Amino acid sequence: MPESTECPPFRLGESRFDQGSFYGRLRHFLDVIDPRTLFVSEKHLNECMKLLDQFKNGTLPPGVTNVQLWEAQKIKQAIIHPDTGEKIPMPFRMSGFVPFGTPVVVGLLLPNQTFASTIFWQWLNQSHNACVNYCNRNATKPTPMSTFFQGYLGAVSSAVTIAVGLNILIKRAEHFSPATRILVQRFIPFPAVASANVCNVLLMRHTELSEGISVLDDKGNVVGTSKLAARHALMETSLTRVVLPMPILLLPPLIMAILERLPLLQKHPRLALPVHSMVCLSAFGLALPVAISLFPQNSQIHVSELEPEISAATECKILTYNKGL
Repeated sequence: MPESTECPPFRLGESRFDQGSFYGRLRHFLDVIDPRTLFVSEKHLNECMKLLDQFKNGTLPPGVTNVQLWEAQKIKQAIIHPDTGEKIPMPFRMSGFVPFGTPVVVGLLLPNQTFASTIFWQWLNQSHNACVNYCNRNATKPTPMSTFFQGYLGAVSSAVTIAVGLNILIKRAEHFSPATRILVQRFIPFPAVASANVCNVLLMRHTELSEGISVLDDKGNVVGTSKLAARHALMETSLTRVVLPMPILLLPPLIMAILERLPLLQKHPRLALPVHSMVCLSAFGLALPVAISLFPQNSQIHVSELEPEISAATECKILTYNKGL
């Protein structure tokens, strides 16, 4: 296909794909989490940044294509924090979330967990999530470390409490057969992780509910600060954080329950762990872009759903706000 059809004209700082549709957002976030950017050399990164600077300054050398510019921006955005200008550590980049997070998911879903192993894997998962959240935070305004620490403690506490509590309840359920008990235990990580994710969002961003977030008109001008828009933003983000672990933590137990009955795995039980790991990796790689594509980064809301002073301050009927990730 010609470049104009396959690749749109380059726009610095914008997405290559239409953010108004789910498919466009999905393609955008598949770029964001592309693990190939983890292997970009320092030299290639510097070349990409130089190319983007040349575009910005109008000194682009002849022959540079839109494809090259979009690829350069993809690499820079995957590695460099947009606010601090510093490199994000590899395990905590969005492109590293699946490869570095999969071993933790495998650990969460291991059968026959003890209380100690349950606590360890829930703690490790929330620690990894907290580091990813911090390294990809909005750094335009300084946020005290106490806020992140509060969210981290709340997430770890809720995850461990729910996981251990459900484990105790299941072990005390006398009407469960041993096989049923093992199967049910495999599903415990989901409610624990989902509730911890919501707890983390609310604790880390609770100030938005009391102070509000900026809402913008169709020209990008700030109309005002809205607490109702903040409520919408937190609800959408919380829903995303519940949907995200659903296929990751619910599909592998179901799939493994079927695969473990196959003669191959019954004859070679040592294959169970590598097969389990591949199932988790596949589920994780599918779930992450789908979950974060559910809502656009910049959501729209009708002025009738906002405070009266916001409606009175603009003639626009539809306003925009940044919901966060």
